[in-house]
Amino acid sequence: MEREKLKSRLGFILLSAGCAIGIGNVWKFPYMAGQGGGGAFVLFYLLFLVILGLPIMTMEFAVGRASHKSPVRAYQALEKPGQKWHIHGYLTLVGCYLLMMFYTVVCGWTIAYFVKAAMGTFDGTEDVTMVFGSMLGNPMELTGWMLLVAVIGFGVCAMGVQKGVERITKVMMAALFVIMALLCVHSLTLEGGQAGLEFYLLPNFDNLFNNPNASFAEILYAAMSQAFFMLSVGIGGMSIFGSYIGRDNKLTGEAVRIAGMDTLVAIMA
Repeated sequence: MEREKLKSRLGFILLSAGCAIGIGNVWKFPYMAGQGGGGAFVLFYLLFLVILGLPIMTMEFAVGRASHKSPVRAYQALEKPGQKWHIHGYLTLVGCYLLMMFYTVVCGWTIAYFVKAAMGTFDGTEDVTMVFGSMLGNPMELTGWMLLVAVIGFGVCAMGVQKGVERITKVMMAALFVIMALLCVHSLTLEGGQAGLEFYLLPNFDNLFNNPNASFAEILYAAMSQAFFMLSVGIGGMSIFGSYIGRDNKLTGEAVRIAGMDTLVAIMA
């Protein structure tokens, strides 16, 4: 059976960016930037993204395109006799399982919040906290939302690469950018929005060396780890998408485009 391919290059970029874009962008990056000193933290994050994140993403793309296989079988196919690279392939499989365990639960929370908001459950900040605590104390409810996410995910994958994953990802990624753009405009109209924007985008290195939250070394480490976390590198996900890159496309160029979209969402968040 011939291996199914992505229909378009745009589909590949959005699909790969969709894998990279997640909680690390929308949830973690904003508060990490705030605690790390604002614009100075963002500057170091961008530095680590260029010198570490992009080369590793390009490498993962190369493994996928050279093998046209899943991460486990990719290293088995490419390694020379006697080498042990296939061990890393199994580690990536474990990483993907752990990631799915995490994301199915959090996505379940998201769907639950959407349903509860539509039903008018929330009425102020206190209610949000109370409802979340109540939900965490109900294992059956949490399991139900998690299973719903898993069923939806398997259903999309069962539809195929083009008709399922690629087509739905295009719609969801477009919706993400529209929602983020609206939230950005709204945030700038809030009280203190201008001051917050200056703190966030104008580097002030005094915030690095006189930071009450962390030392300079801790801030650098946080910026570096954030660059890895946000690109979803190291667990084989990007090698999967790399297996769909055509020979006429440059791997570094694709990595730059995906990292750019990933960073754009983080900056907007």
